[in-house]
Formats: sequence, structure tokens, C-alpha cells
Amino acid sequence: MAEEPRDTAPDRVDFRTFIISLGTSAMLHLGEIPDPDHGAPVVNLELARSTIDLLDLLKQKTAGNLTDDEARILNGLLYDLRLRFVARSGGSSTD
Repeated sequence: MAEEPRDTAPDRVDFRTFIISLGTSAMLHLGEIPDPDHGAPVVNLELARSTIDLLDLLKQKTAGNLTDDEARILNGLLYDLRLRFVARSGGSSTD
């Protein structure tokens, strides 16, 4: 009996998944999670800052168009990432 074709299309990406993915990227660049290529944390503050700035840009450009849940997640993510960035950079802010 022939095997039925499997759906190989990736899951649909929604806004929540997108911003969480960007947040994970920022955490990686902050050295908060191990780099999969090195197996250990690698800090790149410039890339972390760029990703945090991108999330802030998304917040500004989507203002008034997000669900309450999306806004809560984005605001919480930005707050957490900014605190971690300041702690990691010794006091430099992302503004």
C-alpha cells in the first residue's frame, strides 16, 4: 500500500512566533543561551542591540494593530531584553 504524502510545509508563522524568534536571537547574541555552532555562549552586543532595536521598531510600526496578547508579549520581551543588555554591557542603554 502506498504511503500517503506528508504535509512538509512549515507551520504558519504568526506575529507572536516572529517576535519570540527575534527575542531568542537577541538572547543568543547576549550570551544568555549557548550558540549552537560553538556549544557555548558567544556575546555579540552589536547584534543584540540591532535585534532589540528591530523589536522596538516593530512595536512602533504596529502600535494600535496588535492584540492585547501580542502587545503584552512584545512589551515584556523588550523590557527583559533591555535589562539583560544593560547588565551585559555594563550600563550602556539601547536608546
